[in-house]
Amino acid sequence: MNLKNAVALITGGSSGIGRAIAQTLVTSGARVAITGRDKHRLTETARELGVHPIHADVAVEADVERTYREVLQQFGDLDILVNNAGIGVFKNLVDFDRKDFEAVFATNVTGAMLMAREAAKHFVKRQRGNIVNIASTAALRGAPNGTAYYASKFALRGMSECWRAELRRYNIR
Repeated sequence: MNLKNAVALITGGSSGIGRAIAQTLVTSGARVAITGRDKHRLTETARELGVHPIHADVAVEADVERTYREVLQQFGDLDILVNNAGIGVFKNLVDFDRKDFEAVFATNVTGAMLMAREAAKHFVKRQRGNIVNIASTAALRGAPNGTAYYASKFALRGMSECWRAELRRYNIR
């Protein structure tokens, strides 16, 4: 795939895997926007990589909608969404509280859905696009203390399969 001048949006792009993906896309000639919740780290990463920073939380619907408005205003288009934002809380089941469990799902599942939904609206209109969901081997098996994180990655994998079946007719990969 030729990435020269492609527009990519990467959630959770200020560190780890998201940062590495942003760096690779920039090196490949793409124009890149990254989101993150830590404003200082986001700003520093954006400066270092030469990408557009958007301070946003994927679990907040208003932030997601603002993110797309900003990307389209800044770049005029979008070719690739990389759903990378994720958090993990690892505890024994008997020690898990609802607040931590729901926070993991809010980012890893609901946030991914909100981001993909907005990308899909744009991609369906233009009859092409790419949604990349970063899961984990946690999407394939369970493990001790993995209740929320592993379950969220199973859910992300399931949503990915649904979206592939639903969106392929619009040339969305």
